[in-house]
Amino acid sequence: MGLFDRVRRAASDLSERSKNPTETRVRTLPDPGASTTEDLPLTPESRKLGPEEREGIDAGLAALADEGVDVDDPASIGAGLDRALARWLKDKAEDHDAIVERYAIAVGEHLHRHTDLAWEVVTDVFGTDLAVAAGDFVVVPSNLVAVRWMRRETGWVPGVVGHIVEVRSR
Repeated sequence: MGLFDRVRRAASDLSERSKNPTETRVRTLPDPGASTTEDLPLTPESRKLGPEEREGIDAGLAALADEGVDVDDPASIGAGLDRALARWLKDKAEDHDAIVERYAIAVGEHLHRHTDLAWEVVTDVFGTDLAVAAGDFVVVPSNLVAVRWMRRETGWVPGVVGHIVEVRSR
């Protein structure tokens, strides 16, 4: 399930989510059927954020602020994510998807504020996600965070986010 779907559900159903932290979330790939590679879209399709997506981002930013994370500072984002990972590894008290989602919002918002990338809802053959994009340059923050979360990486945010800021300008 893409970040877009998680943010929408979080905005409308946060209390239910906390009641059932073992709920399985699976992102399924579409069945291309008889399509050939040539039939698949070469560029993702996108649309502007709606009120639900904006509310989800705002809720994530509020939660990050409560944790003392400054989304204008990649080092602060990275330190917050590293602390959240350490806490989760110790007691697994918080849903890891919620942590990944929150820090994906932090990364996306930082890129939105400091580059020419804007929040959009992007759909491609792999699903629908919140992303920051400009033309055909698309960054899906949930992918950046989730893959490193699975590998238990720490200390990566300033370098990775800083590199994207360097290659994109306002």
